[in-house]
Amino acid sequence: MDDRVLPLGKLPVDLLSDLLSRLPADPRVVVGPRIGEDAAVIDMGERYLVAKTDPITFATDAIGWYAVQVNANDLATTGATPRWFMATVLLPGGQADRALAERIFMQITSACAALGITLIGGHTEITYGLERPIVAGFMLGEVEKDRLVTTGGAQIGDVVLLTKGVPIEATAIIAREKRAELLQHLDPTLVDRAADYLSRPGISVVADAQAACAAGGVTSMHDPTEGGLATALWEVAEASGRALQLDVEAWPVCEEGARLCAFYGLDPLGAIASGALLLTVRPEAEAGVRSALEKAGIPVFRLGRVAAGPAAVLHRGATLPRPARDEIARLFE
Repeated sequence: MDDRVLPLGKLPVDLLSDLLSRLPADPRVVVGPRIGEDAAVIDMGERYLVAKTDPITFATDAIGWYAVQVNANDLATTGATPRWFMATVLLPGGQADRALAERIFMQITSACAALGITLIGGHTEITYGLERPIVAGFMLGEVEKDRLVTTGGAQIGDVVLLTKGVPIEATAIIAREKRAELLQHLDPTLVDRAADYLSRPGISVVADAQAACAAGGVTSMHDPTEGGLATALWEVAEASGRALQLDVEAWPVCEEGARLCAFYGLDPLGAIASGALLLTVRPEAEAGVRSALEKAGIPVFRLGRVAAGPAAVLHRGATLPRPARDEIARLFE
């Protein structure tokens, strides 16, 4: 038995796979806990109920707003409409005050209002041993049975697309959490633009998913979170049992993200990347999906195609390395 201390970030894939293999099945669970699938789908009769939970642990600035966005993203990538949100808010003992609690609550409620989501409950607590606030969100949504999309739905011949570019979320987190240090070395306007990535282009992919699904022909969608685009590509490959053959001359890395990642020696392809939507579409539907996204003001990039398995991510014939953990975790050690 390997008893080595695990690194920051997601559980190693082999350990998580082993733990999930021990779980019992439920006939009403259409999509249960699987590598690469970020939301559960439950058969409720006429439609599916989609459920998602995700915590915010890296960011402290606008943490309540983050929590709503990342959970709504994973629901939207199933084709579902986010409806209801619950939050567990843990505040650090000896540091929390009324102003902190009110600020996080307002962040949550304003984010919910912007997306048409109802806050229906949760839990709040002043917690011993914490250095910073943690918010764990739980989101519910609904989707018609014939409109469900999964991470594992990619088919041979599909086109692999990415919206906006990467790493949007990492860019915002670095600029906000490391602002004082960055201002000693970089242009303040660059740091300000990077910090504003939280809202422009923003970490939400709800509009991206809705526009793409409305166009038709979408077979798979995924939100690149921890581990960034590189991990997201591997999760799509593993969930679908296919190979992703990529042929990218220049990865769609945003200017500010590239600058901040270079400053700290981070790989932008392995940094948390909410705000970009990774999707696969049937080749005959590519033009329609691209047009729908562009009409919505959402840039879209073509990364490659889906090929027969086994699961792999190949970039110009070479295997794309899979990050062992998110690059941004190195800034919080």
